[in-house]
Amino acid sequence: MEAIVLGSGSWGTALACVLCQGGHAVTLWGRDAGQLADIEQRRENARYLPGLTLPASLRVQPDLGQAIAALPTDQPTLVVSVVPSHTTREVLGGIAAKLPAQAVVVTASKGIENESLSPMIEVMKQALPAALHSRLAVLSGPSFARETAEGQPTAVVSAAEQRGTAELVQQAFQTGAFRVYTSDDVIGVEIGGAVKNVIAIACGMAEGLGFGHNTRAALITRGLAEISRLAVRLGANPLTLAGLAGMGDLVLTCNGPQSRNRTCGLLLGQGKTLSQALAEMRQVAEGVKTTRSVHDLAQRTGIEMPISQAIYRVLYEDRPVRQIMSDLLGRPPRHELG
Repeated sequence: MEAIVLGSGSWGTALACVLCQGGHAVTLWGRDAGQLADIEQRRENARYLPGLTLPASLRVQPDLGQAIAALPTDQPTLVVSVVPSHTTREVLGGIAAKLPAQAVVVTASKGIENESLSPMIEVMKQALPAALHSRLAVLSGPSFARETAEGQPTAVVSAAEQRGTAELVQQAFQTGAFRVYTSDDVIGVEIGGAVKNVIAIACGMAEGLGFGHNTRAALITRGLAEISRLAVRLGANPLTLAGLAGMGDLVLTCNGPQSRNRTCGLLLGQGKTLSQALAEMRQVAEGVKTTRSVHDLAQRTGIEMPISQAIYRVLYEDRPVRQIMSDLLGRPPRHELG
């Protein structure tokens, strides 16, 4: 199958590697033509995955229009969007009229758009022709880019409203080490994948303040509770949040040293300002923008999300990190399942 991956960061490059390992003809596109030229010359994404040799079959293309025009029109093709969530509408909208009728469009970006408060599947529906809406899917789950690209055992979820679409994506990405499960709970998979980044910032902050494993376990568990409350209010199956796109991704992102969102929180907990923390990081921490969306969604739906609201106050109201943690602990006692 012909596939194009939009986004030459670490996760886009890793997914391009997985598709190459599955025998597909893969093209990688990114905004930075100089970076793509360097990738092609070195066979390495030195900026985001240094030291990792990329498959010889992986093609790079700096011209997005040419990349889309080269896709076949007489068979299914895969378009995988791994651009930052806040640019998804712009990128997909720019190619909407050029996509082949049999294209399957997959988002592997984890976020909620600030302006519309829409998860990525809704952004895709708004940006792409109605004829493609049954061919949209989400790929999510606990998966660090480097380990995925190295071929370490990884399990994720392909979610789509149409079972056949989810299964096509499953078949395209399934390899010996990259295991893909299917789901029809698109909203549950999306909310789990997006909001866990906010909780990971909280875990990083706690670590930066010097707190230990007890605190992290509490934040992960209570974070899952508020993610689940929001997702279920939006129509999700609660069991989804106990699976790969929920608990699985949350545990990985809150604990793993490769987590960008945990790293952002760690720097904030150590006393850096948000601008200083972001300047030290080489990649986007999706949870920063998602925090604003979650704050607004919680207000719109009337869902109590104390951890997410606390992170909002730190990021957007300039509240002290230590005071916010103290406020969380000082909340009135309550029943765990209430």
